Amino acid sequence: MSVVQSSTRVREPGASLLAELEPLLEQVSKPVQYVGGELNSQVKDWNCGGEHTARWALMYPDAYEVGLPNQGVMILYEVLNEQPDVLAERTYSVWPDLEALMREHGVPQFTVDGHRAVGDFDVLGLSFSTELGYTNMLTALDLAGIPLHAADRGEEHPIVLAGGHASFNPEPVADFLDATIVGDGEEAVLLTSRIINAWKAAGRPDGREGLLLELARTGGVYVPAFYDVEYLPDGRIQRVVPNRPGVPWRVSKHTVMDLDAWPYPKQPLVPVTESVHERMSVEIFRGCTRGCRFCQAGMITRPVRERSITGIGEMVQRGLEATGLDEVGLLSLSSADHSEIAEITKGLADRYEGTNTGLSLPSTRVDAFNIDLANELTRNGRRSGLTFAPEGGSERMRKVINKMVTEEDLIRTVAAAYAAGWRQVKLYFMCGLPTETDEDVLAIADLAKKVIDTGREVSGRRDIRCTVSIGGFVPKPHTPFQWAAQLGADETDARLAKLRDAIRADRRYGSAIGFRYHDGKPGIVEGLLSRGDRRLGAVIEQVWRDGGRFDGWNEHFSYERWMTAAERALADQPVDVAWYTTRERGEHEVLPWDHIDSGLDKEWLWEDWLDALEEREVEDCRWTPCFDCGVCPQMNTEIQIGPTGKTLLPLTVVR
Repeated sequence: MSVVQSSTRVREPGASLLAELEPLLEQVSKPVQYVGGELNSQVKDWNCGGEHTARWALMYPDAYEVGLPNQGVMILYEVLNEQPDVLAERTYSVWPDLEALMREHGVPQFTVDGHRAVGDFDVLGLSFSTELGYTNMLTALDLAGIPLHAADRGEEHPIVLAGGHASFNPEPVADFLDATIVGDGEEAVLLTSRIINAWKAAGRPDGREGLLLELARTGGVYVPAFYDVEYLPDGRIQRVVPNRPGVPWRVSKHTVMDLDAWPYPKQPLVPVTESVHERMSVEIFRGCTRGCRFCQAGMITRPVRERSITGIGEMVQRGLEATGLDEVGLLSLSSADHSEIAEITKGLADRYEGTNTGLSLPSTRVDAFNIDLANELTRNGRRSGLTFAPEGGSERMRKVINKMVTEEDLIRTVAAAYAAGWRQVKLYFMCGLPTETDEDVLAIADLAKKVIDTGREVSGRRDIRCTVSIGGFVPKPHTPFQWAAQLGADETDARLAKLRDAIRADRRYGSAIGFRYHDGKPGIVEGLLSRGDRRLGAVIEQVWRDGGRFDGWNEHFSYERWMTAAERALADQPVDVAWYTTRERGEHEVLPWDHIDSGLDKEWLWEDWLDALEEREVEDCRWTPCFDCGVCPQMNTEIQIGPTGKTLLPLTVVR
């Protein structure tokens, strides 16, 4: 029985739960993460827009320290709260110690802003960047007194709505979701709010189903209950068909154009306790057309839309003033690819020279890095390690995945870095890529040794380090690799063990090469959920009932729990874990996400899959003629890139 159902207390909707919550916080670890009150947070009046107010509880389904820095939630929080007839508050996953106390004392899932019950809101909006947060969603629903299954909810319950990258295949959690918004959220949440306002003002016609029908008929909101899935005897999907009039056969993603018109967050939240990112971040462009075949983020966020150099400068200035933070992250999928990145970094370095303000880029492409760029980023004296992502160990593998970086490119880049004074380089690779062999993986060891040799030679020093970090490849929807077979957990572990031995075998490199990797088991569960269908809802629920929480955390993840639950929940189905993960799909198989329109033509993705098998590379369409992926014409969008020719003004140094 859920917390709300088991409690006998009567509360006014929107009332604060803090008096009930405070005594519990004395008994848990990290109580500060539940108190709210962050710089730039907001608590609006419950009836700020009158009786038609649209109320959102926004959730990143992970711990506060991971969820608070999330840009997506932070942006939507501010966009919604700017509207006079809308309010938004935030909620995060509670650790098991507080969960147990909340159940014992009848305290429901709460927001950290007003400490209001999540069940009182109109919408519980979840942002899924990874599928491993699904069990945390079920905990939040249960603690909030919201029935787990959408079919069991009444008009008194919030609409449970998902977004984020994982929502491009919402089918594994279709049983639990009322709706999904696919793609960029800024305009979509405002449209949804207006529909809720109007529905309330009209007297809530046709109840909960009437509201969901209004949302579905926009063509950009997916309501799983309005679609039936039919299966073939062998377990494959025969078709997905709407079961209501006016509901579209395919649901289109949302794409925000002109990022300068959406300069969010204007007032970034500053955490009250340690978080995974202690910096103020500015998204300098959205989308990527490099065409890395494994990269779902790059594929589903097309086309590239750059923020202007002046827009970036204004956001940095306003964000630093609003937060007091001293590091600025220039974020995107490949930040060094911004057409004016040199001018941006020089302008910002000029503006903040002599202050404690540092600039940083996330992982940088080998072929986009140069020392001038790096020197601008470190002009104030900060010099951390550099991270590059060749992804594939051998040149053959880099052709398969369309990562157009040669060994010579990498060696030349690290040579320049070590010669300029860097001592530490981190290289990121993947294991288990399509067509990969042991030799392809062992090539990573040879590459790392060449990096160390190069660094020692150009710097004349012995304290050169290179860290090799390995992630397991997980095939993702809406990518050319969506048909690929995933490498099994045991095979992944065996391949990584060979690589570890190859790195450690030569004593000349000793501690100079660090080696970090994850075993293959979490990747299998992620693969199961990333390409799964509605039949996996029973698996997720079983894992949760068996105690599954925080599956993205090593100390909480249990492979055995997932495998046992899958065996039990799928016992009467013609499918199993291997069917979803290590099986290669055929060209004409109906995939669970085919009715979610990312703009990418399935035929184009298949051709790119064949190109991968033939080790053929494809250029970036930013700088070459269009390759007809389908996004721009189908989504009515276009690539938006500079240069603008403008400079960052004023040039007065900020003190």
